[in-house]
Amino acid sequence: MEILFYIFGIVAVVAAISVVFQRTPVYSALSLIVVLAALAVIYLLLGAPFIAMVQVIVYAGAIMVLFVLVIMLLNAGHEGPSAHRARFARWLGPPLLLAFIVEFAVIVWKQYGLTGAASAQPLDASPAAIGRLLFQSYILPFEVTSILILVAVLGAVVLAKKQV
Repeated sequence: MEILFYIFGIVAVVAAISVVFQRTPVYSALSLIVVLAALAVIYLLLGAPFIAMVQVIVYAGAIMVLFVLVIMLLNAGHEGPSAHRARFARWLGPPLLLAFIVEFAVIVWKQYGLTGAASAQPLDASPAAIGRLLFQSYILPFEVTSILILVAVLGAVVLAKKQV
């Protein structure tokens, strides 16, 4: 089981790098689907089948279909290099990368410390327990998120509407 975890972890990282370096948006979206599928397998290996199915249904299914649909509707072709953006990324990229690495190291250090073992408590990941937690303890953030999604959909419809 551990070897499968490492294999799908490597697949997810390689596909994520492919998402960034692809020149065609459709290929980038397809690489992102591979990342999401590899993450679903990792969730299964970690004993979280509900999260794995949500990953496949919501992200790899619905959201990626929307991404590919938008890419095809916009008729996005090859991505060309931009001199202004490349210069900006060259100056801003390394400090941001360094900040990310330092922040990641601090989080790992706080989590594991010198012992090397995390002090995580086992969670009940059954769909019933997740539903109870979502609709009892976190009902307000859940409803606020649904309103934000509704506003985003309405905004997309208004922006996509042709002027008459």
